[in-house]
Amino acid sequence: MTAKLRKRLFWIGAIGLILPALLQAYLLMPFPGSQDLEAIKLTYYLEKIILPSRIIGLLLLAYPVWSYVTQGTVKQKILVGVIVLLAGGLYYFTDMAYRAEVMFKEPEKIQFATQKDNKIPDSLLVMTVVNGGVAKAYPVKFVGYHHKIQDNVGDKAVLVTYCTMCRTGLVFDPIVDGKKQTFRLVGARHYNAVIEDADTKSWWYQATGDAVVGKQAGKQLTIVPSEQITLKSFFDKYPEGLVFQADDNFTEEYDVLKNYDRHQRKDADSLKNPDKVWDKSWVIGVSLDNKNKAYIWNNVVKLTTLNDKIGNTPIAIVVEPDNHSYHVFTRTVDGKILNFVQDPSGFRDRETNSLWNWKGESIDGELKGKTLKTVQSYQEYLRAWKQFHQPTEIWP
Repeated sequence: MTAKLRKRLFWIGAIGLILPALLQAYLLMPFPGSQDLEAIKLTYYLEKIILPSRIIGLLLLAYPVWSYVTQGTVKQKILVGVIVLLAGGLYYFTDMAYRAEVMFKEPEKIQFATQKDNKIPDSLLVMTVVNGGVAKAYPVKFVGYHHKIQDNVGDKAVLVTYCTMCRTGLVFDPIVDGKKQTFRLVGARHYNAVIEDADTKSWWYQATGDAVVGKQAGKQLTIVPSEQITLKSFFDKYPEGLVFQADDNFTEEYDVLKNYDRHQRKDADSLKNPDKVWDKSWVIGVSLDNKNKAYIWNNVVKLTTLNDKIGNTPIAIVVEPDNHSYHVFTRTVDGKILNFVQDPSGFRDRETNSLWNWKGESIDGELKGKTLKTVQSYQEYLRAWKQFHQPTEIWP
């Protein structure tokens, strides 16, 4: 073999060994600029070729490396050493230490407690799911680390998910084509977690449940109704409810998110302009009648009660006195549109002065016994809402 061919094989092999894995790692992790690229399909197919490219790269490298090590110059031996270190370091980085499913493991113990036995502070923000008379609460700081908890509420399988990069918390039905799927965390695109089903290896966005690449592309996981409220509010609504308990194998990981549900992240511009709407502003996102709307959280909290309309549907957003628990309801009862105001015991409608609780039930007044329909909503970063819900209107 000529020296020229040997050199060519060496560099082709080195590129095959290193480049696909390096590029995929860049696209799946929040490196500067990587998440803004429209590259989920490229990232998906890169993963499929990483193993073959590594094998081919090693085969192509075998003879040149042996030749350089046994007969080569000092410069060639150093070059071999550099490639070995790069390839080994990259493998450790992408396949071991910083692989998404390794960094964010699922809980080893799925355990719940009643209000009496609960060890979780009741000030924590939780995601709630109710089914078949069973109510469960999943603290955001726990789901935020794990990214997903696969569980059952009553007789219903649920996939409870949360992405801390975009503050999106959604619960899905994991049944796809009649079969319950197990999902793994792949990484992130557009600052949103991407998960993969076990059967078809399709990739799904956590922010919407949409499959974007793979056999299931074009399908969507069914969203299970959920709310984000404090644990105290949860137990007030569901005294017999159950709350997910901390897995003590992940105490340090949970501590990183200690104040996640309380403090909005700041950047230099927001400190100079505190009233400015920016990418990490918290919003309440609602989609109705094929319309999307984002309500700036700080302004909603100041009002406590907001009457609005999305498409053809009048809605009300009501915030509990803790300033963290909120609910979205339709505000049409028996064909009549109601307008709500805050009350120390809940909220009242101006039309009849009936009192409503945080479940949307009228508990006193002319409309006693009536129930408002709950509207699915999400508290997330404005950037995330705009990315996955276009076009969108921003209030105010």
